[in-house]
Amino acid sequence: MKTDVAIIGGGAIGAAAAYFLKTLSPALDVTVIERDPGYGQASTPRASGGVRRLFSLPENIALSNYSIPFYENFPETMATENGPAEIGFKKQGYIFIVPPAEIDVLKANYDTELGLGCNVVWLEPDEIKARFPSMYVGDLGAAVLSPDDGWLDPYAVLMGLRKKAQALGAVFLAETVTGMERGAATVTAALTDKGTRIKADHFVNAAGAWAKDICAMLDFAVPIEPLRRFEHYFECEDEIEALPYLKDPERLAFRPEGRGYSGGVPTLEEPRGYNFEADHGYFEHVVWPALAHRFPKFERTKCKATLPGLYDQNDFDGNAIIGPGADGLGNFHMAAGFSGHGLMHAPGCGRAIAELIVKGGYETIDLTRFGWQRLADGKPLPERGII
Repeated sequence: MKTDVAIIGGGAIGAAAAYFLKTLSPALDVTVIERDPGYGQASTPRASGGVRRLFSLPENIALSNYSIPFYENFPETMATENGPAEIGFKKQGYIFIVPPAEIDVLKANYDTELGLGCNVVWLEPDEIKARFPSMYVGDLGAAVLSPDDGWLDPYAVLMGLRKKAQALGAVFLAETVTGMERGAATVTAALTDKGTRIKADHFVNAAGAWAKDICAMLDFAVPIEPLRRFEHYFECEDEIEALPYLKDPERLAFRPEGRGYSGGVPTLEEPRGYNFEADHGYFEHVVWPALAHRFPKFERTKCKATLPGLYDQNDFDGNAIIGPGADGLGNFHMAAGFSGHGLMHAPGCGRAIAELIVKGGYETIDLTRFGWQRLADGKPLPERGII
């Protein structure tokens, strides 16, 4: 078969790219190849759903400044004949808390965020305590609160993007890419487990934690590895005031969810690999101590569920790889390596990929620095002070 654009991976990134491609160029033939149409192991539905503007790199802040308002308008924008696409957006804020040793980095990021139009609030320890009396602040130096941020339902976002893209004419194939064909400077076809040979003018690698496998089929390596993380649902027996999404120095990250809370303590020390086993001792030995230290009321808490999922961890610098040029392939566009920020930035990155393909360059957000060239040059572009 022949299509104009073949997108490998139908999670949030792939579905967003399909939506924006059909929006910018309705006549374009867009085919999304998704190996797991029920999304049983997909990363998007297993995400925490947090969306925030708290970054150090201007590109990531710009992606959030675009994506978060997009999510606020999502029910109407993604509406189909079946009605609005509700995603349960909770605008309860986001807070980063740091010890005294990290104040300078937090302040530099805060200044950058302010300069890019973010609504952010600097808080001294006594101000943190006044807002959140249940929090232990004795070892904190400062915090930054972004009150316009929050979280949403990842699965609802995925379904909203997918159904809207389909309504606009994008085709989703329930097949697995098993091989790729290439020349010196172009990719010519993708082969699937059902014997389909898909030729396209452009290919997009939005395979997330499986992105490196697609690159391997083209005979080059990419430093994106599947990294297991756990999303825990837990409840506290003592009442705690309303909280924003919180991230602390020990990588603890959690937010309110229904009667309880959802979150965990991701670690880069986790061995890389496609591991979906749930370690039920991780909450007790790692997460619970961190919770109880920061909020003593969590001494009386119970973990009700543990859901493992995979980051597409970019071990080069922790940021996404966007755009063409990997291994000299001008029509092969990377859209992977988000390292936990994929759902958050799906609208901005989906639009960026669509602009590259339809317009020939970035128009909304310049993501040139997130391109393949930084890997070729050996010049990582990491975030500062970002968990």
